[in-house]
Amino acid sequence: MNRITVNFRESRGTINPNIYGHFAEHIGGVFYDGLWVGEDSRVENVHGFRKALIDSFKKLNPPVLRWPGGCFAETYDWRDGIGPRAQRPRRVNWWYYCDGRVEPNEVGTHEFMDFCRMTGAAPYVAANMTSTTPLHIRDWVEYCNFPAGMTTLADERARNGSPEPFDVRLWGIGNENWGGGGQMTPEMCAREFIRYTTVMRSLGTKQLRFIMCGANGHDVEWTRRLMREWSARRWHEVETYGVSIHYYTNQGSKADPLNFTEDEWYDQLLRAAFMQQVIDDHRAAMDEFDPDRRIKLIVDEWGCWHRDGTGPSKGYNLFEQQSTMRDALVAALTLNIFNNRCDVVDMANVAQLCNNLHSLYLAGGEHFVETPNYYVFDLFKGHQGARQLCLHMDVPMLEREGFRPTPRISASASEKDGVLTLTLGNLDMTASQEVRLAGLYGSIAGSAQVSVLSADQPTACNTFEEPYAVVPHTSDLHLEEGAVLTLPAASVTLVRVQLAQG
Repeated sequence: MNRITVNFRESRGTINPNIYGHFAEHIGGVFYDGLWVGEDSRVENVHGFRKALIDSFKKLNPPVLRWPGGCFAETYDWRDGIGPRAQRPRRVNWWYYCDGRVEPNEVGTHEFMDFCRMTGAAPYVAANMTSTTPLHIRDWVEYCNFPAGMTTLADERARNGSPEPFDVRLWGIGNENWGGGGQMTPEMCAREFIRYTTVMRSLGTKQLRFIMCGANGHDVEWTRRLMREWSARRWHEVETYGVSIHYYTNQGSKADPLNFTEDEWYDQLLRAAFMQQVIDDHRAAMDEFDPDRRIKLIVDEWGCWHRDGTGPSKGYNLFEQQSTMRDALVAALTLNIFNNRCDVVDMANVAQLCNNLHSLYLAGGEHFVETPNYYVFDLFKGHQGARQLCLHMDVPMLEREGFRPTPRISASASEKDGVLTLTLGNLDMTASQEVRLAGLYGSIAGSAQVSVLSADQPTACNTFEEPYAVVPHTSDLHLEEGAVLTLPAASVTLVRVQLAQG
């Protein structure tokens, strides 16, 4: 019998809601015919954005949304996306060499901020450190944040329809500078970041959070060299808030994401489980130069990177892929890792929001569907801002050659306002698992809701034709101490308990 015990006294801290962040890049169909349909569209919209998506996204309590890239940021000029929409330039963008599509700049700074306000997400701007100057980004910060009437840039923002400042606090300075972001060395990246942020000092930066580009995947040596160069400065004019990393499970794989074998199922999940070592090893390298952990670890991009062409656009939207229960398990496993490492991970942004990698939504024309990934975020949202609780787990290990063993059941727990949130992923593709639940220094007993996301087949997904093939099912019960739950094969389960007072 699998046993999971919730320790009510042992905690790694509060789960930052920003761990449940999102990412929307100007690539393929993420914005155009995804999030954005235009104000004159026959598709129901609010200020040009797809209303069904706005209504759905709001339900997740999205804490933060990263934009406009990704790699798109490497050649982006923010001034292209302001002013009257009909007068904005059309540009060859970063991804033109992949799909031949140009950027119309219909969605720019004002539209993005409008979307954030409508959905409740805080804006996180990924700024171009590759092909523009420090002053260019500094001016963008001033344009976004200074009160109208104070500066010419602030007045320009007001003339463009936004008298009130956008109050953008999160700024990523550079993206993937180890690759398309300039083919920089870690030392060059650190020096450029310091140069760019130093120029920001004149704005007053106490409320701003600047994030430096970190490593690709498990490249811990990049982080070590980056931090060594950063720490070699005797002083910094502007504080560094965080270092970002990116991690995808299977970039470059040619396997079919809709018709996978059992070996491919476990290969994907074990690659996702490797996230724990990725973040722990990067944090250890950062600690060598920042033992007080003043600089946060940010996972700017994460998710499954499958072979594209399996989404409803049939390859028209670059990198668009369908998501199955396997992808939902990857999302659950990853979020459980972040919850259990909430003392290490400060923010994370799943890639991406719509019509792309590991998306929460697929859309086109009048069609719109929530993927299984969406439902995982919906089931897990109770963890946001809650006190993480450590778990004692007695479960069998999942072992495959070439991977570190990982528990066959993924789990995390938290408590907030007398409510226990326990999320469980059964990684076993074919067998259900019985789990006995108990509390230590407290009881798990109370009125409970149990929601289960599962399907008849692990390859199941939601399509325009069958939008509700994979949805959670919820039941109410009174949970007793030592209760046994059955987790279906290849499933994600939420146990939400109103704890008894005592």
